[in-house]
Amino acid sequence: MMKGGMGNMMKQAQMMQANMQKAQAELANTEVEGIASNGMVKVTMTCSNDVKRVQIDDAAMDDKETLEDLLMIALKDAKAKAEATSSAKMSGLMPPGFKLPF
Repeated sequence: MMKGGMGNMMKQAQMMQANMQKAQAELANTEVEGIASNGMVKVTMTCSNDVKRVQIDDAAMDDKETLEDLLMIALKDAKAKAEATSSAKMSGLMPPGFKLPF
């Protein structure tokens, strides 16, 4: 029976968990910008999907339906960028070939 193996794995798991919590805290402060129609509508959110700012160009105010569509596009764009940033940061923490159990 190996004594050190299990304790060592626990230590590694705890370190990884600490690193992931640190990364999640950093991501909560990392902002991405979703853009629709060449910047007519911009949505700024953190990588933990906390919307910080919405900017709407005056030209987009004319048509309510178009504005609603542009807001959706900007939000989806911001969410996609947030997810890409998050997964890039998180994958950097994982040992090669490591799969999360969920």
